[in-house]
Amino acid sequence: MALAISMEGIEARARELGVDLSAVDLDSITLPAGEDFGILSDDEEILRNEDPPELEMGLSNIIVVDNLPVVPPEKFEKLENVIRKIYSQIGVIKENGLWMPVNPDTKKTYGYCFIEYNTPQEAELAREKTNGYKLDKSHILAVNMLDDFGKYMKVPDTWTPAEINPYTPGENLLKWLTDEKARDQFVLRAGTLTEVYWNDVRKLAPELVFQKQV
Repeated sequence: MALAISMEGIEARARELGVDLSAVDLDSITLPAGEDFGILSDDEEILRNEDPPELEMGLSNIIVVDNLPVVPPEKFEKLENVIRKIYSQIGVIKENGLWMPVNPDTKKTYGYCFIEYNTPQEAELAREKTNGYKLDKSHILAVNMLDDFGKYMKVPDTWTPAEINPYTPGENLLKWLTDEKARDQFVLRAGTLTEVYWNDVRKLAPELVFQKQV
């Protein structure tokens, strides 16, 4: 808590101490470097009272654009401008957020680039909008989230066949059609009781086949 002192109080105290305030250059008085004597500036108090900003972690705002043309140095800038024009329409690309690696031996691009957006939502939208985009007749873009590559790297190099469970035949629901007497069936439903009968015209009486209380 800061203690407020009036100018009159300061002048009175100066007179008690025999200090001539008119001879004091207040602007030349500064605290030693790194010393604040526990006194917070207005800005520091505001920052201390505010919640610390949440830093966005991870790689969820970065996409990988593959199947780009492999170009020499003289065409690098032109290709970069084309890519930037396409993807800046979808979201805000961060400063230095477009990186297209170059092969140090051939000086040509590798055919892919990384684009970093301000938010993961912009990156996801860019993936949805441009995956499969036909850049020209020879280049159809393949776009993935950089986060997804972690999942791809976990896929084992060796293929393991899926376990196949032995076949277990189910109930033949059309078995009644194989009746030697070519009889029809009918169902009676009363409350929770279900009954299935053969309709035997020779006996002039139904023959119970199935009964269940549910």
